[in-house]
Amino acid sequence: MKPVIVMTQTSKVQSDMVEVIHKPFIKIQSLEFDTQLLHDNYDWLIFSSKNAVHLFYKYLEYVNVKHIAVVGAKTAQLCKQLGINIDFIPNDYSQEGLLEGLNLEKSSILIPSSAQARPKLQQTLAEHNNVVKIDLYTPIADRENIIAVINLIQHNQVEALTFSSSSAVRYYFSEAFPKHFKNYYAIGQQTANSIRAYGYEPYIADKQTSEALINTFLESRNK
Repeated sequence: MKPVIVMTQTSKVQSDMVEVIHKPFIKIQSLEFDTQLLHDNYDWLIFSSKNAVHLFYKYLEYVNVKHIAVVGAKTAQLCKQLGINIDFIPNDYSQEGLLEGLNLEKSSILIPSSAQARPKLQQTLAEHNNVVKIDLYTPIADRENIIAVINLIQHNQVEALTFSSSSAVRYYFSEAFPKHFKNYYAIGQQTANSIRAYGYEPYIADKQTSEALINTFLESRNK
C-alpha cells in the first residue's frame, strides 16, 4: 500500500510512489487596487506566485513593461502556458535568487502580489529602485480542508503533511492540530522556520517544487 501524503498548496502533482491528497489550506480573496498604477512605465514586472499571474493576467495588456521576471517553477510554467514572455527566472526559484541574479539599480519595478507577501523582495529592491507593489489578493484559511486533514491524521491515515507557505502553516497550527504528529515537510527556509516556531523540526525540500517535496519524503522514509 502506498504511503499517503497531503499537499496543502494548490497543486495537481501526482506520483507512482505515493498517494497524494490535495487539500489546499489557503483560499484567495481578491482585492481592489488603484488601476492608475498600471499607466506608468516599468522596467520590470515581477511575479512571485501563480495566484498573482492568474489575477493580474487580464491587466497585462494595459501595462507598459520592458521585462518580466518570475519566482518559482510553477509560476514560470503558468506564464509560459499563458504566453507571457519571461526574461529572468532564478535558478533556485527563490526571492533571494532573484535579488542576486537581477541586481537591479535605478529601475522602475512593479510587483503585483499578495497583501501578505514576504516583504524582503520589495524592501531590498526599494533600496536602489522605484518599486510599486500592488496588493492583488489576500490569503484566508480554508478551515474545511484543514479540519478534514486533521481528522485524517488523527485516524492515522496520513504519513506526511507538506507546506509551501508560512500562511498555510499558521492557519494549520491555529486549529486543534494533533500534537503527536511530527512528519512535516516544507518548501523553502521561510516556511520551515514557521513550522519550527511551533516546536517541530520539518524536512526541507532541496528545490522549491512539489516534486522535490515528494522526493524528500521518500528519501527520509528510507533512512
